[in-house]
Amino acid sequence: MQMAQLASRASLPVPTTVSPEAQKWLTSLVTSTPGPESLAERRRRTDIWRAHDSAEAERLYPVKIEETTTAGVRTDIITPLETPTANRNRVLINLHGGGFNSDSGSVIEGVPIANLAKIKVVSVYYRLAPENPFPAAVDDVVAVYKELLKRYKSTDIGIFGTSAGAILTAEVTSKLKQSGLPLPSALGFFSGLADFSRVGDSRQLFTLNGFPGTMEPIYPSHLDDQYVAKTDRRDPVLSPLFADLDGWPPTLLVTSTRDILLSDTTIFHRTLLAAGDNAQLVVFEALPHAFWYHFQLPETKEALGLMAKFFDEHVGP
Repeated sequence: MQMAQLASRASLPVPTTVSPEAQKWLTSLVTSTPGPESLAERRRRTDIWRAHDSAEAERLYPVKIEETTTAGVRTDIITPLETPTANRNRVLINLHGGGFNSDSGSVIEGVPIANLAKIKVVSVYYRLAPENPFPAAVDDVVAVYKELLKRYKSTDIGIFGTSAGAILTAEVTSKLKQSGLPLPSALGFFSGLADFSRVGDSRQLFTLNGFPGTMEPIYPSHLDDQYVAKTDRRDPVLSPLFADLDGWPPTLLVTSTRDILLSDTTIFHRTLLAAGDNAQLVVFEALPHAFWYHFQLPETKEALGLMAKFFDEHVGP
């Protein structure tokens, strides 16, 4: 039965509502989706892919990168080749994806935004699970943020990330408010979730590559996340859906109609709106999770442009 379902899903027609490049990519995913793998294998595969796409990001979006530490946390300082005078006091914090157990995009995410927005980006290599479960990553990013507050006004700082990085962006914001620290001026929540206690519909419908791949139902009683560990799944920092969202910074949320986290992203968007916050949602057509990592797509160029424009309009003066 399951094989028949997978065959049916894989044979769905490629939509003509996306670019030819996206159509070609969607077709390729049917045969390129990896199967089950150990954590070591996942990290090895991710590192190879990340090195390749990081080089592509730097080729397409030239910047300067300095490897350093900030508040004792490993960071990359990504600086535009030319920074307008108005942007010299603005900075963005980038939190990479990778399921909290690998690094799938630190340079891939930070480089294009630094280039397009012409704003310095601090990309944070936070501690990974399962070796360092929640709240280790939150603590690392808060430490970096507090260090940046010594040099920048909170109104000149933005935070963004994809997937695990989007989740962490919201978690850090919740922690900052809980701690009485000034909040950043803008957030980029790019395909994330804000509730570890429940499973959104799209997680039952899609895999990381949209339709291709092995699917198994996710039951709440079976949730056993190495990042969450023993934390209450409704903890307002772990799951900011349950936090005090009043007065949160303007937030751009981006997802797509075959994104495994489509439901979670849109649920958080509605929750922010209900709290009276400025929250903008952009949903792309037919593309799977974190498609903006793939630079061959016109849709990626469009998405990155939207992200850069949002930060230019909401960070600083």
